[in-house]
Amino acid sequence: MVDFLAENNLCGQAILRIVSRGNAIIAELLRLSDFIPAVFRLKDKSDQQKYGDIICDFSYFKGPEYYEGKLEAKPELQDLDEEFRENNIEILSRFYLAFESVHKYIVDLNRYLDDLHEGVYIQQTLETVLLNEDGKQLLCEALYLYGVMLLVIDQKIEGEVRERMLVSYYRYSAARSSGDSNLDDICKLLRSTGYSSQPGAKRPSNYPESYFQRVPISNTFISMVIGRLRSDDIYNQVISIYMGITVNLVEAWEPYKAAKTALNYTLDSANIKEQATRYAASMESLRPQVQQLLKEGFLREEIILDNIPKLLNCLRDCNVAIRWLMLHSAESAYDPNNKRLRQMKEQVLNDSKYNPKILFQILLDTAQFEFTLKEMFKQMLSEKQIKWESYKKEGSERMTELAEVFSGVKPLTRVEKNENLQAWFREISKQIESLNYEDSTAAGRKTVQLIQALVEVQEFHQLESNLQVCQFLADTRKFLHQMIRTINIKEEVLITMQIVGDLSYAWQIIDSFTSIMQESIRVNPSMVTKLRATFLKLASALDLPLLRINQANSADLLSVSQFYSGELVAYVRKVLQIIPESMFTSLAKIIKLQIHDIMEVPTRLDKDKLKDYSQLGARYEVAKLTHDISIFTEGILMMKTTLVGIIKVDPKQLLEDGIRKELVKRVAYALHKGLIFNPKAKPSELMPKLKDMAATMDGFYRSFEYIQDYVSIYGLKIWQEEVSRIINYNVEQECNSFLRAKQHQSIHLVHQSTHIPIPKFPSVDESATFIGRLCREILRITDPKITCYIDQMNTWYDLKSHQEVTNNRLFSEIQNTLGTFGLNGLDRLLCFMIVKELQNFLTMLQKTILRDKAVVDVFKAMLSAVNPVQGIVANANKVYASAVAKTQKIWGPYLEAIMKVGQMQILRQQIANELNYSCKFDSKHLAAALENLNKSLLADIEAHYQDPSLPYPKEDNTLLYDITAHLEAAGIHNPLNKIYITTKRLPYFPIINFLFIIAQLPKLQYSKNQGMTCRKATDPVDWPPLVLGLLTLLKQFHSRYTHQFMALIGQFIRSIMEQCTSQKIPDMPSDVVGALMFLEDYVKYTKLSRKVAEAHVPSFIFDEFRTIL
Repeated sequence: MVDFLAENNLCGQAILRIVSRGNAIIAELLRLSDFIPAVFRLKDKSDQQKYGDIICDFSYFKGPEYYEGKLEAKPELQDLDEEFRENNIEILSRFYLAFESVHKYIVDLNRYLDDLHEGVYIQQTLETVLLNEDGKQLLCEALYLYGVMLLVIDQKIEGEVRERMLVSYYRYSAARSSGDSNLDDICKLLRSTGYSSQPGAKRPSNYPESYFQRVPISNTFISMVIGRLRSDDIYNQVISIYMGITVNLVEAWEPYKAAKTALNYTLDSANIKEQATRYAASMESLRPQVQQLLKEGFLREEIILDNIPKLLNCLRDCNVAIRWLMLHSAESAYDPNNKRLRQMKEQVLNDSKYNPKILFQILLDTAQFEFTLKEMFKQMLSEKQIKWESYKKEGSERMTELAEVFSGVKPLTRVEKNENLQAWFREISKQIESLNYEDSTAAGRKTVQLIQALVEVQEFHQLESNLQVCQFLADTRKFLHQMIRTINIKEEVLITMQIVGDLSYAWQIIDSFTSIMQESIRVNPSMVTKLRATFLKLASALDLPLLRINQANSADLLSVSQFYSGELVAYVRKVLQIIPESMFTSLAKIIKLQIHDIMEVPTRLDKDKLKDYSQLGARYEVAKLTHDISIFTEGILMMKTTLVGIIKVDPKQLLEDGIRKELVKRVAYALHKGLIFNPKAKPSELMPKLKDMAATMDGFYRSFEYIQDYVSIYGLKIWQEEVSRIINYNVEQECNSFLRAKQHQSIHLVHQSTHIPIPKFPSVDESATFIGRLCREILRITDPKITCYIDQMNTWYDLKSHQEVTNNRLFSEIQNTLGTFGLNGLDRLLCFMIVKELQNFLTMLQKTILRDKAVVDVFKAMLSAVNPVQGIVANANKVYASAVAKTQKIWGPYLEAIMKVGQMQILRQQIANELNYSCKFDSKHLAAALENLNKSLLADIEAHYQDPSLPYPKEDNTLLYDITAHLEAAGIHNPLNKIYITTKRLPYFPIINFLFIIAQLPKLQYSKNQGMTCRKATDPVDWPPLVLGLLTLLKQFHSRYTHQFMALIGQFIRSIMEQCTSQKIPDMPSDVVGALMFLEDYVKYTKLSRKVAEAHVPSFIFDEFRTIL
């Protein structure tokens, strides 16, 4: 009969493919279980209130029209629903595909069983497949994997969450409309079972059999498989189902009467005691044995070859004891609310004298012993033939030499010529030469006979008298013995070791030993080398899910290998993280000593003060701590580069990543804690907290600089990369709240990393992160409603007390604390805030102002009154005052929005100035290069518009985009020229802004010292934010709106001046001064030529205006 797993055996290949796919599906389910969007759990009250109407369980299917109707009734819910769809459809689709593959798996398995029944596979039936060793195994595995899948889904993805995800997928995807979709079947299979993985949760009735019955499977098949398994004994009441998922049979078999009765016979107190004391005794006897075997130089080749069965037995006993004790002492195996289980656990722990440290020690020793034995055996196996041939050659040559000795030609003292012995030794030499390595059985038998013959020749021919001949015979016998030993080195030994040493049951339990591992490393860093063998032993667990995938030549091999290897490497990193943690603890002490205790030695020092500055005690302490740090480094570097699964683990990289992780953890925490502000504090806590934070960051920086040489890392590089990543990540998180398509999953975030994660802290106010708190605190203290900004002095003053609030030194302080990345991140966040403010402003304009008929009528009347714009408005004062009075109610929110945008633009200008200053100071070559590149690019683009045949960056060329990021980081940009939003045409837009500005002018007055200032502190208007806010708003629209707006201001100035002249009022009215001031500032800020203003206002008015200044 053809081999069941042969490639041409269709029946075997079909079931092998199903089993292979089953292992891949379980890996995908485990992988996805870490990426369930938290919102589907609806744990928080805020989530329930916000998403309660758009996330439904299967009750949705009872009346979809009712749910959809609820959404359609509220536009804001529709918006939220659309945003939720954009953010989650990708991950929902991936979950759905995994769920669908589970359903497809059982459908395919049933189809395979039907095909067997119908005789599709020639000469194969269910009975014949079960008679075949591989067939039996695969059919059992196929059914078992389906059970594992369903249990994994129930344990890792709660029933309610599954239902909500499936309903969301159904609502958002096109699957609902396609006829061939099997979404209904998937929903039936995966609807909630009522099971909860929470400790103490009650088990649903008929669980899990009712869950397993949702897709019927042939009863004949199940009873045949159980019949096949009935012969297997169960020795443990705690078993591992799959990759460390453990089950306590006492609990699991509770509902099944016969099984429970059978189990109770083996689980009476006396039996448990017998098992536990047996393993306790075996632990005591095995520990010294293994430690003896691990002594340096004990495991030599000849000892291994002579004692293979004995060594394998020792290995087997160790692994069996470890398995029993680990499984039966695991916390996860016992429900704390079940009294009987609690008692059993206590009895197991007491009778086995359970000590986790001793168990961990024997696990370490066994893993080391196994690893050493395997490596030596592999080495011996690879050299087996070479050594065997070399022993054969040596033995044959010895016999030839002896034959020559007895020929009488070879001069060997006192040996007479003996032709018989000469011929006999020649024959023996030929016999040794003829031994065939390929036919090991015959060669072995023949070698034993040859050894016997050599013993006999020595006795019968009285050759003992000649020591040299005896030596030759003894050597040859030794070589023949070595040949027998070598021929017995078989690969089966390695396979046995692999089976015996399986640690897949501890895939999850091992985590309970993490603290013991870390403590032992902390005490003795060289322990890492021993742990390496334990990690490799754990890696052997990967063989379980990968075996069938590999046999089936499935494309899933790489992704499944990567998943499990990644999980294991993450665990290795977790264990070894104690080294960077311990290093940083020592580092903190060093910094404290260096900053507070050790005085800096001056360049000139009096001899008698030398003793005061020596501070030997403190310096000794620093040296001791530094030595500790280098010892920790040495510990991790002793662990050689290791292949964990399919991932190569380089200890140097592991150390660097660990140091980065610890640095990130500590710096992120310091920034989170250090930048929390009390908005009621007077004066603001901003500057003191920034100074404290700068000192903290400097401490981290100095410590890193100090340590880099002792641990052989690039300190400055790591510092800059990680600090920039922390800040950029927090900026990204903060900006997330302004985005519609939010980036929830860490897989989408540019600055987040799996190995070196940036911690996310719960928010303490409306801001998500420290960068948001910093930004909002700056906005709070520079609020135009309570402060006045004096542009020439770059300073904000309090409107009431006239005391200085803050100035541009604030941005130097932020640069000191958070560096260029911090300022740049703040700038980016302000951009998002400006965009949001402008969007809200336009919404208000369109939905409130332009829908108010009375207000729109005023705009219409005003439009006809000012037409033509080149002319002069008759009775100007009355026309303008009347229009302003009638529209007074709309200007409050309008002014607030404009001033907010202006305030943020001032902050952006200050940030750009600080960045540009520090860039020119710290990196003058970079600043010069960027400025020149920018100028030359702009020149090329201008030239292209003059002559389109000249080159211009193509659409797919990211040069302009890339250089913008560099220019903004170096402060070489003007925030006022930025386009923040895309806009459409708006009716009356120039006239609205014109009326707005003239409505504000009466609230302002001109002073020679301070420029335009607020008349009353009770009705605050701050001039620079007002001008810059309006300028920014106009910049977002077509330039013709700006020209029309300027023309209206020019007309206003001319009309009022005309009226003053006719009424013989000598002084220039304050509103005209304000309007002219606005034009002056507009030209100054936009860097336009004066002709723009002079086009609308005669130069004599400007001349008169200058006499006032």
